[in-house]
Amino acid sequence: MAGLSDVRALTISDENAADDDRLVTAARPNTSATMANTTFAGGAARNVTVTTTGTGDNEKTCTITGTDVFGNALTEVITSTGSAEAIAGTSLFLTVTAVECSAQYAANIKVGSGTLCAQAVESSNRVRLKGMSVVSGGTAGDVEFINGTPESGTTLFKSRTIGTANTTNDFTIPSEGVLFENGACVKYTVDTADNITIFYA
Repeated sequence: MAGLSDVRALTISDENAADDDRLVTAARPNTSATMANTTFAGGAARNVTVTTTGTGDNEKTCTITGTDVFGNALTEVITSTGSAEAIAGTSLFLTVTAVECSAQYAANIKVGSGTLCAQAVESSNRVRLKGMSVVSGGTAGDVEFINGTPESGTTLFKSRTIGTANTTNDFTIPSEGVLFENGACVKYTVDTADNITIFYA
């Protein structure tokens, strides 16, 4: 009788659009902003955006505090310009527990979620990626497989979606698979991948 397989499967599906006031609705905090939410719709880690409506906010900052895709402490400073616009951060937060402003903004700001996403496959242990199935969204783009976190890890390889919605690409990785020594996560952009199933052991 054959032994039981130790291969596990993880399915990721996050098609939620960017939400510019998911974390902080329109307000002018002096320092600490009142949080509307501390997580993102869909459950994945997301980058954070700060949207200003005033034009005198050059070099004012919002310090974003929370956790990374593995649940470790993460902080990012997002610096506004003098124009009323949205500035997107690059760090990917699983949770956001605080938004601290360096000074009161000229007019209301909003803090929300961008379109960059990440999902943990395995947060701490060595893991081998054995295969995957990627359902493309309506936009072509890369799905990155990262050894560690997006902020400090290394992308070991990428899979490219073709941009035709609901088209599936299946991949089997030969031999023992690809080794991720520091845990593994997947990074992608909303609408490049509607569904990703990862097989790992």
